[in-house]
Amino acid sequence: MEAGSLQIVINSIAILAFLGVVFGSGLAVASRKLKVESDPRIDEVEALLPGANCGGCGYPGCRGLAEAIVSGAAPVTACPVTKDYSSIAEVMGVEATSAAERMIAKVRCAGGKKEAQQRFIYLGVEDCSAAQNLGGGAKACAYGCLGLGNCAKVCPFEAITMSDNGLPIVDEEKCTGCGLCVKACPRHLITLWPVDKSVTVLCMNQDKGVEVRKVCKVGCIGCRICEKQCPTQAITVENNLARIDPQLCTECGICVTKCPMKTIKGEKKQEREVV
Repeated sequence: MEAGSLQIVINSIAILAFLGVVFGSGLAVASRKLKVESDPRIDEVEALLPGANCGGCGYPGCRGLAEAIVSGAAPVTACPVTKDYSSIAEVMGVEATSAAERMIAKVRCAGGKKEAQQRFIYLGVEDCSAAQNLGGGAKACAYGCLGLGNCAKVCPFEAITMSDNGLPIVDEEKCTGCGLCVKACPRHLITLWPVDKSVTVLCMNQDKGVEVRKVCKVGCIGCRICEKQCPTQAITVENNLARIDPQLCTECGICVTKCPMKTIKGEKKQEREVV
């Protein structure tokens, strides 16, 4: 390499090094000048949250909730998973108010492979939404569980498993009520229900009784027997479907006994307390 060319290379390297030092120093100064101080309580609150990032609180992960709690946008009891509200309240310097009633997921369908008619054998993608888009799925009941486990797949706590009968089974001990399974079900069959109320109508079919009987052995036929027998008026029948108000239900068990289709399930309050 000629001396002139070598000098050009050396000069270029020197210039690049000089520019690197200048820009690096500028960025260092800018980072100090423009640095946004983070409230140290955010890290403390985040450390007290479960770290599941389930989104059940309505915020983008545990970090997002921690920021909302520190800013005052969310209460210290906003996380549906954690039970240690007192520690979070201590960090925030406030008194922990009573948390909302614990809710768990309830699958509002009892029509599995044994009880519900199938229109065809589904061999597609193991995804409820995909099956729903393919002619409404294989199940003859247009309201019933598709049985492909979207709810189980999204549960970050492994609280849902699929039974041999093709229905989701919720482990009440593991369920935190985060609501991810509710959002994942394309037929909106899963609802959050008070953990201390076991009596539930396990059907969402709104067709007339004669049509329900054609597709499912345990579907609600809207006969209104439960509504007439309920001593606290906790049950109403709307659009051919019985619905229970958990706030009015005393779990006397009359509706469970009287339902001719065995659509309403649950234990009497006395029986649960004995257990």
